[in-house]
Amino acid sequence: MDALTAIATRHSTREFRPDPLPRDIVEKIVDAGRRAATARNEQPWQFIVVTEPKTRAAIAALTDFGSFIAQAPVCIAVFCRDTKYYLEDGCCASQNMLVAATALGVQSCWVAGDKKPYASAVAQLLGVPPDHKLVSLLAMGHEAAPPQRKPKRPLEEVLHWERF
Repeated sequence: MDALTAIATRHSTREFRPDPLPRDIVEKIVDAGRRAATARNEQPWQFIVVTEPKTRAAIAALTDFGSFIAQAPVCIAVFCRDTKYYLEDGCCASQNMLVAATALGVQSCWVAGDKKPYASAVAQLLGVPPDHKLVSLLAMGHEAAPPQRKPKRPLEEVLHWERF
């Protein structure tokens, strides 16, 4: 699947089948994350792939809107060193992985991490050094239910040339 098709067809999935994702597919997804744009070439990211059910359940219990992480066969926790542009860099990496997952036939959903009250608890659970910040939790797997895509605003409503 080409990049523009992956971007156009990507949607958030919150119901996953339990079947595991092949390791090589997960590695391709994470590789897309490490190739993201990064300010000053800092590359501050670290990616923790969580497949162990008890750990995913513990992460899900900590979040406010991520209970489905417990059912997803994979959760990728995106952490970044606390650099000036850690959030921008981590978001770029997260989006790359969401699009790559779609291109590889894997569904996903982003769960917020940065500035959330549970961020330090997730970091502690996963043994992350204190100089790193949680940017996102990416649940991934094959969807258990048909997609429920929400419409995007038309291009004409959001595109401006030269001035607002």
